[in-house]
Amino acid sequence: MKKILGLAVLGFLLACAGTLRKASEARVMEPCSVACAPALSQTLADKSFPSETASSRKIPTSPPAPAAKGGDLPATSAKDDNLSSPSPIKTHRHDLGELAQVPYVRRTEEVARFQSLMQHAQAEKLHERPMSEILQALAEQLLGAEYTPGLLDKSNTETLVVSLTQFDCVLFVETVLAMARGVAVRDYSYDSFVSRIADLRYRNGKLNGYCSRLHYFSDWIFDNEKRGTVANITRALGGVPLNKTLNFMSRHKSSYPQMASDDATYQCIVGAEARLDGLRVDYIPQSQIRRAYAQLQPGDIVAIATEIEGLDVTHTGLVYRSPDGSTGLIHASPSGAVKISPDLETYVGKVESSTGILLARPADPRALNP
Repeated sequence: MKKILGLAVLGFLLACAGTLRKASEARVMEPCSVACAPALSQTLADKSFPSETASSRKIPTSPPAPAAKGGDLPATSAKDDNLSSPSPIKTHRHDLGELAQVPYVRRTEEVARFQSLMQHAQAEKLHERPMSEILQALAEQLLGAEYTPGLLDKSNTETLVVSLTQFDCVLFVETVLAMARGVAVRDYSYDSFVSRIADLRYRNGKLNGYCSRLHYFSDWIFDNEKRGTVANITRALGGVPLNKTLNFMSRHKSSYPQMASDDATYQCIVGAEARLDGLRVDYIPQSQIRRAYAQLQPGDIVAIATEIEGLDVTHTGLVYRSPDGSTGLIHASPSGAVKISPDLETYVGKVESSTGILLARPADPRALNP
């Protein structure tokens, strides 16, 4: 009898543990769209999509890209400097645009991680591959990295946040794209990588306070397309107008410490939202996503559109092409880590309040150096 009771108790405990585990996997989490992290909650029920290791993945082969020609920056190695005070950097490459000096903290562990990633890129001769393969190969190297919401908002003073070990969904996209643009032109410098992060994140590539950050992802796409970094391919793949007024941030002022404590910043955000009134934002409805698979490339940027009033996007990631040809999403998932969700349309359908996707294709910087 004691043995039977003991087995019953054990079974009960195991059942409880399984229930708790499932509950944690489907827990309500913050969305990681730039604009909305402090003010919303989102359920991402992707418990059926376990993380996969990069070592188990092979990048689909395709004809190599033309080798970079004269005018490209020759390969260099970043120095493993010690942790120092904020370092100003200035771009010297014309494909980066004209950036002002950007303060950032150079951390030894981040530089070391970057060096390791660049050594891998050089060993694999990624610069010889098409841009899509460079993006996917680098994204795979970040699988398992920790998802951490609100990384860009931990300080009331806008500073350039760079991380290769922790990501929210937008920081993951920016990091992979910044690395890929450098690898494509054989620029393996950490300072150039940081410059590219700033160029992607801020309006016209210039950090000038909290309001200069591209908080709405449709604005992020528009500003980066204007400067030739990405191409918005949503409409070409069957996108239809989103027809939304983007004012979520100003309507939730108290949720954003930078605005709640500074009226000038709040008024600046209101003005930025007003300028978005004339911006056409297209999206591919959720039921139509699968039809676009054949035209997608690995590394295409995916932004998940939402029905939430005043907001355009709640999550971002990159198209992932599996060896079997299936189309998924590699992203910094609010379930806890950078992972691969094996089917894009299925995943989007599991994101609370989702309506479809916006798509942008990263430009190949080698085209700037014919």
